[in-house]
Amino acid sequence: MTFVATTSPSFARRGSVIPDRMQATGWRFERYDDMRLADGGIGPVLGEVEYLVSGIHPVTEETLDAAPNLRAVLKHGVGVDNIDIAACTARGIPVTNAPGANANSVAELAIGMALNLSRHLQSQHAAIVDGGWERATGRELSGRTLGIVGFGDIGRLTAEKAQALGMNVIVTDLNADAFRDRFPQYEFTTLPDVLARADILSLHVSGGPSNAQLIDRAAIAAMKPGALLINAARGEVVDDNALAEALDSGRLGGAAIDAHVVEPPDLSRPIYSAKNTLFTPHIGAETEESITRVGGFVMDDIETFLAGGRPARCLNPEVFGASAETAADRRT
Repeated sequence: MTFVATTSPSFARRGSVIPDRMQATGWRFERYDDMRLADGGIGPVLGEVEYLVSGIHPVTEETLDAAPNLRAVLKHGVGVDNIDIAACTARGIPVTNAPGANANSVAELAIGMALNLSRHLQSQHAAIVDGGWERATGRELSGRTLGIVGFGDIGRLTAEKAQALGMNVIVTDLNADAFRDRFPQYEFTTLPDVLARADILSLHVSGGPSNAQLIDRAAIAAMKPGALLINAARGEVVDDNALAEALDSGRLGGAAIDAHVVEPPDLSRPIYSAKNTLFTPHIGAETEESITRVGGFVMDDIETFLAGGRPARCLNPEVFGASAETAADRRT
């Protein structure tokens, strides 16, 4: 019997389509998503797992060494910075993800966060509950400048929604030259220029060492006074200690954070007591529609593997260049 295990809290759990589809397969399916444990609790069964549907828990060399029967790692989402793809490749193990499947959900959250911060919804709610009636003066999004850092699927959809609200959109991306002709409605510029001009800065880059503290102390100091920052990307992209200082001093006007340096968050970090903040528990992709789309991609890819095929969403297709015998040897 095929053994599929997941460390994702949402895969095949919510909605009506994917749980029913999983049940109909007859596979052995188990969930290990305990956030108190570094591996979610999957360790004792790794030796039996054939298909690992990964959430945010790390998939390391140690994970792979403990899983001699592993046939594929499938990310329940897009970001794969928690998966050691090089180690998977060295062992002949393909890795897939679900590009674009959760992009609209994350983009909508980013816009929602911008609206929340701009209209002080959190503090206004608290004021009412506390018996007050002090009305805070907010600002409209229309006419303001949204700076987008990272123009992948999520960044593009965020730009589209922002422009529909009347915002001026400026973008920085390492591949800006490839986008200018395709998206003439947006201005592509440098990161320093975006920092200096954006009323709201929205981050949509991948995680990992290359983007660690991309928005560091110097970048935060270069932002427009009173600007808002939205991080629905990865926690390590922002120096959150520097961000806390900028918020408490009034240098920045607010911040909304969905992706945290440590998850669940370490509440002793200064950012969690900083002024004008909004925190969500990494819910960018947590909509019924997104979970159904991502889960469908994962199910399709497992079925493709079982049929001897090669999923188009494979991130390390070079593993298929090895013979089955060589790939099996790499896993031992």
